[in-house]
Amino acid sequence: MAALSLGWQSVSAAMERDPQHLNVSIALFDPGIPEDRSLHRDLQVFPRVRRIEALYLPFVLRDLLVSAPAWGAVRVIPQVDAAAELLVSGTILASDGETLQLRLRAVDASGEVWVDDTFRGPQQSLFADFAASLLTARANRDAKALNNIIEISSLRYALQLVPAAFDEYLEDSGDGRYRIRRLPARSDPMLERIERIRGVEYVFTDAIDAKFRELSTDIDEVYKVWREYRQKYAYYQAQEAERIRNAKNSAPRGSFEAISGHYETYKWDRQAAQEQEKWAIGFENEMAPTISAIEARVAELEGWVADRYDEWRRILGEMFTLETEVPI
Repeated sequence: MAALSLGWQSVSAAMERDPQHLNVSIALFDPGIPEDRSLHRDLQVFPRVRRIEALYLPFVLRDLLVSAPAWGAVRVIPQVDAAAELLVSGTILASDGETLQLRLRAVDASGEVWVDDTFRGPQQSLFADFAASLLTARANRDAKALNNIIEISSLRYALQLVPAAFDEYLEDSGDGRYRIRRLPARSDPMLERIERIRGVEYVFTDAIDAKFRELSTDIDEVYKVWREYRQKYAYYQAQEAERIRNAKNSAPRGSFEAISGHYETYKWDRQAAQEQEKWAIGFENEMAPTISAIEARVAELEGWVADRYDEWRRILGEMFTLETEVPI
């Protein structure tokens, strides 16, 4: 490889943009469904709805970040991308239609954690709080640190494609943190090829992002109905709990009135659970054709990218071998 210089062409081009405007990749959320199915009812977890929320909620966050021009490209991606300049991941901890509880984490390409916290509240308020946390974290980093993230992102991507060519430039601390040992030469042709490949991959990533945006638009209206129902259920549940407390206080223990109250509570609880299950099934049935069609298309695109990615790695590896062979 060529000798060290102050920078390299691909990074220099990337740094022409404002370093404050890092690209943000949002991975689809973990639905947070307990493996023990017996816990679902007590925790108010509806697996069908949770899986849809895990697809839908990242786009609520994406739209919020895009609406304020504080970042570069903001994409929703099907899986974690370790080379992303700023990667956001999340887990749904609770969702009752009115209030969300999410574990949200943001980590940059160097492995430094910007935000890792639990956020709770109405949907828009929760994401607004998280977005504010991101901006605060960015404000604590100067332009040099942000440029360093961009450089490491490019190097980590190159390392994924051609490990033998780029393993000398990054130091892995072993705990997920990376730092630059040195930079390749500005004129390195291998870097130019890798940047072109990354550009092509972004095209397909954007296509996948667009397909998921279609999904989120289709889900939006139906999801609003679900949330309205859950809000009403939570309201009636609170009223019923208040009624039960009052009944317990007024009815003598062990009396017919007290026993009847317990039975009515049990009956109401069972009816409410059955009603919720019916709505959850109806919600899934309503959205199933749309979700299946879009997921099939996304899988097709992902498969295409994966196949081409393996082929790119093979070709680049052969080029590197040819370019670095010492003539006998």
